[in-house]
Amino acid sequence: MKNGAIIALAAIAVLFLAFFTLNRPAASNTLNINGEVTLFKSMSCGCCSVYASYMQKKGISVSLPEISDVKLNEVKDSFKIPSNLRSCHTTMYGNYFVEGHVPLEAVEKLLAENPDIAGIAMPGMPMGSPGMSGSKSGQFVIYAVNRDGTYSEFMRI
Repeated sequence: MKNGAIIALAAIAVLFLAFFTLNRPAASNTLNINGEVTLFKSMSCGCCSVYASYMQKKGISVSLPEISDVKLNEVKDSFKIPSNLRSCHTTMYGNYFVEGHVPLEAVEKLLAENPDIAGIAMPGMPMGSPGMSGSKSGQFVIYAVNRDGTYSEFMRI
């Protein structure tokens, strides 16, 4: 009789755990972006393609036009991205630009908060950032860029 009760309790425990495990929402490895994003890159940039692959692995559909350096600077100028915040590529998420190798955590924050800014930027090409080789050696500082080109810190990762 004892063995029957133990088996019954074990079966109930397994069913209980299975119910709550299977009915829990799965953790998502994708970023909820409506439509395709456009990543503008120069024809000679290899790390930009690696960054695009990083976004695609997160479920983002990416258009990847290769343009001349002159045209790429025109894109950056049109958004008044300060020269000291520029990087090798500019990505458009709806009405926002994202400059450089910005981790998607910052993009998620941008889209969730929907601030009244032109976009966000992480200057240069920091080692260990998405699309770049090497190890991260400190916090990444991402800046919020206003429509007039002024900027302030958006977040640190």
